[in-house]
Amino acid sequence: MIHWGEALATLQSKGEAYVLVTVIGTRGSTPRETGSKMVVTAENSFDTIGGGHLEFKAIAKARELLLSEQEAQALEQYPLGATLGQCCGGHVSVLFEYFAGASKTLLVFGAGHVAKALIPILGELPLKVVWVDSREEQFPDYVPSNVNKCLTDTPVDEVQDAPSGSFMLVLTHNHQLDYELTEAALKRGDLGFLGVIGSDTKARRFRQRLAHRQFSPTDIAHMTCPVGAQDVPGKRPMEVAVSIASQLIALYHQDLPKQVSPSAADWSEIKQALEV
Repeated sequence: MIHWGEALATLQSKGEAYVLVTVIGTRGSTPRETGSKMVVTAENSFDTIGGGHLEFKAIAKARELLLSEQEAQALEQYPLGATLGQCCGGHVSVLFEYFAGASKTLLVFGAGHVAKALIPILGELPLKVVWVDSREEQFPDYVPSNVNKCLTDTPVDEVQDAPSGSFMLVLTHNHQLDYELTEAALKRGDLGFLGVIGSDTKARRFRQRLAHRQFSPTDIAHMTCPVGAQDVPGKRPMEVAVSIASQLIALYHQDLPKQVSPSAADWSEIKQALEV
């Protein structure tokens, strides 16, 4: 059996949605003690809060929360009698905490120095990362679990296949390829963010080329070049990577679902359960 803590770490690294189920109060004879936990996803459950029909009902409740796709908490009371088919005869208070998964896809084009410094940082963030390059030898042997390497001779095609609202970073070693990727992204018009590495001079040239190709000022404004938070200085690969990560963190936090906190009545119930 996988321990709930181990499962939690794996799910968080992959950006998968889950519900943390915790026994926060017991009375009488119960199968598990206060503080027992399990983790439930759409397809699996990890660890146990006692098994039997109690656990069956808890998993069902957890998956009900998963379907809501909105972070929330809920408190349920379970008498362990005939109605649950358990003979313990006690009473269990169970807290359900739903944590949404990473819904945002990030395409990273280029496997150069900046990308290599950036990818480990992205591995700690709730993003689904697709790392694209045509050079197999540039990819490291290990990448974080939320990163998928995409080796292709036609990277521009990957722009077309990205989900609507995806973030996109253009960090390649080839200015012409950078431009082609940028143009393809702007033609789509439905990406959530387009960041292009480069100098102010490169940004000015790209904007001029795009204007000549009949892109409107509004379209061109969707390109962020140079990419990265302006308040993070430095030109070393790690410094640039940190500035890009800072900008991405601010962006995805704007799109995260609003977390629903327990109401005053819920907190009162939780307090009572803990005092049992």
